[in-house]
Amino acid sequence: MYRDQLDRLLQRTPDPAFALTSEGRIRGWNPAAERLTGIPAGEARGRSFAELLQPRDPLGQPVDREYCERAVRDGGVPSFDMQLRAPDGRELWINVSVLVFDAAGPSPAVIVHLAHDITASRERRAAYGHLEQVAREIVQMDDAEPHLVPVSPLSEQEQRILRAFAEGLGPADVARSLDISTQTLRNHLHHVNQKLGTHNRLEAVMHAQRRRFI
Repeated sequence: MYRDQLDRLLQRTPDPAFALTSEGRIRGWNPAAERLTGIPAGEARGRSFAELLQPRDPLGQPVDREYCERAVRDGGVPSFDMQLRAPDGRELWINVSVLVFDAAGPSPAVIVHLAHDITASRERRAAYGHLEQVAREIVQMDDAEPHLVPVSPLSEQEQRILRAFAEGLGPADVARSLDISTQTLRNHLHHVNQKLGTHNRLEAVMHAQRRRFI
């Protein structure tokens, strides 16, 4: 009975959601999971999740049968980021919250994953990480311009904002992490650009790193 209720719950969930057995086979697969991966529910159910999407955790460890058995044994796992590879070759990232439903009696446990697509933020963070590395290399090659024009010092909040952008966070994530509004964030960026003589946040991050402000 509870299995039917669980299936109905997954179907009504707007974000990707799927359920695995303790053996790592797909027990439930909602429409949002179909849209994300391009895999219809009829093709997903009963398949090995590990074989179908090659899932890995942030450390590159496989999310396989051993993971499922551990989740059932421990009654769940903390939420974590998971990398998937869709059949068309796309690399996907989701953040999953994991719930284990272990019914009394002979029915096997079901491991429910409520997911949020974080592919775009992961790609953005990777791009900023690359730009940050390039900026550091530029700083190390700075023998040609030993004297920088003096500028007004940045406030602690302005430095925190630029560090967050340097780590690859987007504007909404930065505002949320610092508990400020997006308008306040824009005001801070405007003042930073005025102080550094820059035109956008990427230039500001690079100049701030060059001057050892962050």
